[in-house]
Amino acid sequence: MNAIRPNPMLEATRLTREGKLTEASALLQGLLRGQAPADTTAATPPGATKPPAGRPPRIIDVDPVTGEPSDPAPAPEPPMNAAHRWPAGGVDAATMPQMPEALRGFLDQISQGGLPQGLGGLAQGPMARPAEPLPDGAQFVAGSFSNDAGSRGYKLYIPSNYRGEAMPLVVMLHGCTQSPDDFAAGTRMNALAEEHGCLIVYPGQTQAANAQKCWNWFSPGDQRRDQGEPALISGITRQVMRDHAVDPRRVYVAGLSAGGAAAAIMAQAYPDLYAAAGVHSGLACGAARDIPSAFAAMRQGATLPPQPDRTGLGAGIRRIVPAIVFHADKDNTVHPRNGDQVIAQSAGAGGLRTEVQRGHVPGGHAYSRTIHKDAAGQSVLEQWLVHGGGHAWSGGSSAGSYTDPRGPDASREMMRFFLEHPRGT
Repeated sequence: MNAIRPNPMLEATRLTREGKLTEASALLQGLLRGQAPADTTAATPPGATKPPAGRPPRIIDVDPVTGEPSDPAPAPEPPMNAAHRWPAGGVDAATMPQMPEALRGFLDQISQGGLPQGLGGLAQGPMARPAEPLPDGAQFVAGSFSNDAGSRGYKLYIPSNYRGEAMPLVVMLHGCTQSPDDFAAGTRMNALAEEHGCLIVYPGQTQAANAQKCWNWFSPGDQRRDQGEPALISGITRQVMRDHAVDPRRVYVAGLSAGGAAAAIMAQAYPDLYAAAGVHSGLACGAARDIPSAFAAMRQGATLPPQPDRTGLGAGIRRIVPAIVFHADKDNTVHPRNGDQVIAQSAGAGGLRTEVQRGHVPGGHAYSRTIHKDAAGQSVLEQWLVHGGGHAWSGGSSAGSYTDPRGPDASREMMRFFLEHPRGT
């Protein structure tokens, strides 16, 4: 008898459970390219069918309890993008939340769209709803930036009290499947911009660069100063600084999930540009160098201490970049150990002393806040661990996706931390 091909998604799940991350990654990459998996003697699970010759394998839903396939549906032919990008349409995002946790972890980062619930079981707001009216005199305008690395659009919030005087600038990097408008709605940073007098810019990832609009934090070409996506994000930052009055000592970067990992990269690659960084549910710069190491880092934290690529960074501008990190201890998409690694990377050999505070949001989550202070007693790093939370922006609004309104309020705490840490002090 001819050998029966295994269901590729179940086979990848089995390999991941057994710790064979490289094999699982290779199988998934082949699946995304439309390649059939290797023959095996394993029986085809009930309900699974062999794909027609010349067609890509079908992407199926997997029951989260039994691991069995359910209600399979054909997947579209996956067109290829750049070599290290995911193919557009190659993964059915609705499959992701039904996968066993170990396999789901990496793919959630790559594909967060189309979920009936937000990550971590949190209610997800609608992906598109009418924009709230702007305050009189405020603007939320679209722009774009291009250089040798490509082109990216962005949305810029200009508060109603902007009169041409130099203001702080916060760069906000969204997570997978999100957009600048969605991220602005979920984080409510524009309201804080009105309150504190700040400009907020939201760079937008494209589906041409990543099928699910994730920042490519795991690609070596997107982790280096003045290359790839860091060149584009820094270019957007400098374009806003050129076109508007911005205080160069008060420029900050923050992000969620893939955007949080990208924010960590930007802080390490451009300590001369960004005064401080906010990393929410993200990973340290250099935590992954390819897809297999991304699997491992998201599942359990980086196996080796992340080492940022400092190519092109002069010794005179190597400094501890103040950072505020938010992570939830029930995050099943990006292991909370990654938050520890962001702090460790930011601290370097700084010899900081720590102070731990604990609190509870009325009707919401408990949290632990660890403050890292230098020899002068000044706060340099803050780490917030949200107890019982999942993979979502803490304290965000249900008007956006992947938010947890039960707090604590990550946006307000990040803005406070940023304004306390101008560069050069």
